[in-house]
Amino acid sequence: MKKVLSAAMATMMVLSLAACGGSKPAETTAAPAPAASEARTEAPAETKADAPAESQAAGEKAPEDYSGTVVVYSPHDADPLNAGVNLFMAKYPNVKVEVVAAGTGELCNRIAAESANPIADVLWGGGADSLAAFKEYFAPYVCANDDVIDAAYKDPDGLWIGESPLPMVLFYNKELIEKDGMEIPDTWEDLTQPEWKGKIAYCLPSKSGSAYTQLVTMLLGHGGKEEGWTFIKQLYDNLDGKIVDSSGKCHKMVADGEFYVGLTLEKAAVQYKDNDKVGFCYPQDGTSAVPDGVALVKGAPNEENAKLFIDFVTSKECQTEQSQNWGRRPVRSDMEVGEGLAKLSELVLVDYDFDWAANDKEGIIEQFNDIMVD
Repeated sequence: MKKVLSAAMATMMVLSLAACGGSKPAETTAAPAPAASEARTEAPAETKADAPAESQAAGEKAPEDYSGTVVVYSPHDADPLNAGVNLFMAKYPNVKVEVVAAGTGELCNRIAAESANPIADVLWGGGADSLAAFKEYFAPYVCANDDVIDAAYKDPDGLWIGESPLPMVLFYNKELIEKDGMEIPDTWEDLTQPEWKGKIAYCLPSKSGSAYTQLVTMLLGHGGKEEGWTFIKQLYDNLDGKIVDSSGKCHKMVADGEFYVGLTLEKAAVQYKDNDKVGFCYPQDGTSAVPDGVALVKGAPNEENAKLFIDFVTSKECQTEQSQNWGRRPVRSDMEVGEGLAKLSELVLVDYDFDWAANDKEGIIEQFNDIMVD
């Protein structure tokens, strides 16, 4: 698929979440001031690309001839985000990339609030159902890699593009469970049992796109849009008032022994594959595989650079690095899933109602909040 890139597009230096060990940070200029919950640090400039990116078409100027800025809002974990941005920077060393990090809900609300005078150029990450709920704030774009991305993983109007399918998993601390003589949970239903009270890490769905997807997944797998709330009430009661404010904390707090089990993403759980104290499973009563998405912000100040960035994160170069090093499933049909990941065909998947999850998000979150205050 041909991409639309003008000769005026620019290259990028990077501002990322966390520096890779041993690298020198790139010089940057200040990005727009983030909210208090957002983090932004300098990223190192010495990561080398392993293969040519597909966003460079024949006849265009060389990567080092690009210059300019792109502002990326992202809820991705620090390490894969840093790695992806550094890989982009290695390819386009003269562009400044400014990254604002926060939860998906916070970033989408910020994009909406800034819509009259946009600051962000790209939203990289967040469940596609969350992006779809805010798609009036995104502009259509058909990326350079469109022909290797299945229609199920992109908006029919081009307002978001899937970049990694994300099964939901139960992540558990084997040491704590074995110490108490408990059995490892393998269903959402298990977590409503009395022995798990106060031992479950779950994030507010209003703060986290992945927590929202988990909420919808559990609803649809346990009675549906109406009856499923009985199950959610049982689960919430078992949280015993312990609900975290960041989805990234769920797996970390389980690994640290603060919780026995956490609701999290496959991509987070596989990062602990060498840690014998923890493990994960795909819920046998149904999980989901809604993709993370990437979207062009409507009215983006650096639109052409934003398109270049979107082409890059859907390129085989970036998708290979993210899969091999960070356990993220590639969205591309010309790539295989990484080691240790189950094929989607092997999982029990709920019939995920994408339109309902996107269009009724405000009401679904409000109903969850009502359960919290009852």
